[in-house]
Amino acid sequence: MAGEVRAGRGALPGQGRARITVRPGRRPIRGRTPFAVLVVVLLGAGLLGLLALNTALNEGSFELSRLQKQTTVATDEQQSLQHQIDQSSAPDALARRAAEMGMVPAGGMAFLDVPGGGKVLGTPGPAQDSPPVKRSTAEPWPMKQPSPSAQPGAGAPSPAATAGDSVVQINPASPAAPSGGGGR
Repeated sequence: MAGEVRAGRGALPGQGRARITVRPGRRPIRGRTPFAVLVVVLLGAGLLGLLALNTALNEGSFELSRLQKQTTVATDEQQSLQHQIDQSSAPDALARRAAEMGMVPAGGMAFLDVPGGGKVLGTPGPAQDSPPVKRSTAEPWPMKQPSPSAQPGAGAPSPAATAGDSVVQINPASPAAPSGGGGR
């Protein structure tokens, strides 16, 4: 029986199956075209996105450079203004401006000691209207103060001199009157 089954099906193998044949002619274009278009569109969109990102980064770097320059200018201006404030608030500049406005140095000062029962400390005195001695610009900080006995007509040092004030007050003497010893 086994021989009959083989013979009944056919003597040649593959006769009962469908054959696949290749026919030359039209190729199926429909499957590749949309994929190629999609790849080109994605690549184009990616390149345009990179271009936009690069442009935005460059604009940001230009803005950063401009702001850094602006900060440098503002810092320089701030330092210049701070220097002017420091010069204007120096003691000699304040004394000069006060003299220009007609102010005079204070006399003896008194302080009220509130926690100590309201006692007055110091001796108040009137302000003196004598101009201070001008200093040489070569030596802005003198090494030693002139002694009060070396000044003609000066008895005891003024309260301003004892308080460590750097302005020296003198009583001007007549240049025609000799001041004691002899010539130079």
